[in-house]
Amino acid sequence: MSYGMTAALQVAVFDRLSGDAGLAAIVGSNVYDALPAGTLPTLYVTLGPEKARDRTDASSGGAVHDFAVSVVSSAASFHQAKQAAAAVSDALLAAPLTLLRGQVRRVQFYRAKASRAGAERRIDIWFRARLDEAMA
Repeated sequence: MSYGMTAALQVAVFDRLSGDAGLAAIVGSNVYDALPAGTLPTLYVTLGPEKARDRTDASSGGAVHDFAVSVVSSAASFHQAKQAAAAVSDALLAAPLTLLRGQVRRVQFYRAKASRAGAERRIDIWFRARLDEAMA
C-alpha cells in the first residue's frame, strides 16, 4: 500500500474546489482545509476525514481513498447548502484530478448525509478515489 499520495490528493481536492467558479458563485472564497480562527461565515466548505485501503498490484503501489468534503450553513433551510454540495460534486467529478505524486485513476461520488444540529445545517459528501503510484 502507498499512503504517500494522500497529501497530493488533499492539495488537488483543495485546489480544485477553491478554484471552481461555480462553487465560488455560491460560497465565495469560503473553502477551507483548516477552519480559520474567529467567526465563521454563514456558508462554507471544508475538507473532512479520509480513510485509505491498500490496492497494490503487481504493477503499482496503490490505494483507495474515501474522503469527505463538508458544506456547513447557518441558514434556516438546506437549500443553499445543497446548491453548494452539488457544486462540490460537479467540481470534483468534472475532470480528472492532477496529483503532484502518483495519479488518480478515478474519483466517484460515494455517499452523502445531510444533518442538522441546532442552527447548523451540514452536508457531508463522501468521494472514493483510486490512486496509483508506479513502483520502481
